[in-house]
Amino acid sequence: MTTAQFAQALRDGKRVYGTSIISPSPLWPNFVKETGMDFVFLDTEHIPHDRGMLSLLCKLYRAMDILPIVRILSPDPFLASRAIDAGAAGIVAPYIETAEQVKALRGAVKLRPLKGEKMQRILDGEEMTAEMQEYTADYSDYLLIINIESIAAIDALDEILAVPQVDALLIGPHDLSCNMDLPEHYDDPRFTEAVRFITEKARAKKVGAGIHFGWGIEKEIEYGKMGMNFFIHSSDMWQFSESMTAYVKQMKQEFPE
Repeated sequence: MTTAQFAQALRDGKRVYGTSIISPSPLWPNFVKETGMDFVFLDTEHIPHDRGMLSLLCKLYRAMDILPIVRILSPDPFLASRAIDAGAAGIVAPYIETAEQVKALRGAVKLRPLKGEKMQRILDGEEMTAEMQEYTADYSDYLLIINIESIAAIDALDEILAVPQVDALLIGPHDLSCNMDLPEHYDDPRFTEAVRFITEKARAKKVGAGIHFGWGIEKEIEYGKMGMNFFIHSSDMWQFSESMTAYVKQMKQEFPE
């Protein structure tokens, strides 16, 4: 799937699936390919991937026709540009709470290679020439994904979604639940309603609606029935931990010391 096809799928409400990849092993992409996933989520906010390793991982997954989507450390346009230069197919900007933050990131992701005062005038509404519109469209085929992780972000959703060229909203359930004073209470009706509200707002604007979730596929199915169409399921580390913990526990029960 190309980046353009992925963006179209998000707009059309087609569901796309991926997971967070932490292991830097060059053997890993082959196993990921066999799962049928559409993309991988490479997190530089919480995982210590340096720039060289990030670039290597992006190139490996792109070679396997799996889109590497990178979460940057902070909602900084310069970090977004650097991740794209490393090979990212898309950017996830963490803890966004204002439309102004999104506008600045749009400049870095969607209006490359424009910078500085020229770019700011365009972000503020100045018309681009037809030639520049065509040029930036060809040059800037990258995904812009906004992490929604707070009540302030929910309150600003209309303004955030009014910024052109946002491809998806991605709920960060842990941070959002904590911001709502519901730490990890994912079954609380207030949290469920917040997920529904974000999903419906996004899909009404033909923007993808997603979540990074690792606490039970049943919740992801529930969110999918709400209209959510962008799923980051768990991570390679979490899946290994859960599987091996269960294995060791069962073996020790069978063969007690």
